[in-house]
Amino acid sequence: MKVAALLPGWGIATATLAEPGAIARAVAGQGPGLVFPMFMAGGWFTRVQIPARLAEAGADGWTVLEPFGCDPLLHDLCVTLVKEAGGDEVILAAHGSFKSEAPANVARRAATRIAETGARVVTGFIDQEPQLSKLTGFGAGAVCLPFFAAQGGHVGEDIPQDLTEAGFRGRILPPIGTDARVPAIIAAALVRGQPICSGACRMGAV
Repeated sequence: MKVAALLPGWGIATATLAEPGAIARAVAGQGPGLVFPMFMAGGWFTRVQIPARLAEAGADGWTVLEPFGCDPLLHDLCVTLVKEAGGDEVILAAHGSFKSEAPANVARRAATRIAETGARVVTGFIDQEPQLSKLTGFGAGAVCLPFFAAQGGHVGEDIPQDLTEAGFRGRILPPIGTDARVPAIIAAALVRGQPICSGACRMGAV
């Protein structure tokens, strides 16, 4: 595991909420540690479900860190990726939510960082307004950066379909979470150990 290679002496494990019992197996026999949520924003999964799964597993004293998408270093990486792509027009594509503004606000913070470079940046969403399919007026030199942790259906299908509907002629970059520099960002978050209640993110080792 790439994060473990950057943190010699740490016990690093992974678990997914979608797999029953995964968190319980990851923490079994270990003392209090850190949980780094690989989510793009805080919400029900990070603030309710993860603590509930830890409690069910009898894992006392574990600290849930701020999720991946909230990390300022990740927002810096967004800036770097856009610069590397040579984009002066940017669509930051995010999931969004019809139920909460929290995911959109995180994406907008990342977009603000990109805009500080002088690029024209618009944040578009799959699940809220402004929707990606409605974003028009971008030239062939524009880039779309998916603000997603992994390659999946939204990135591989929904984003291209929505942008095609909008007449987008630019390039779609790989999702931010797949960049080779991400393990170092996660490792740094673990070392900082900022808990979720402070507004920042760490998985020490789940």
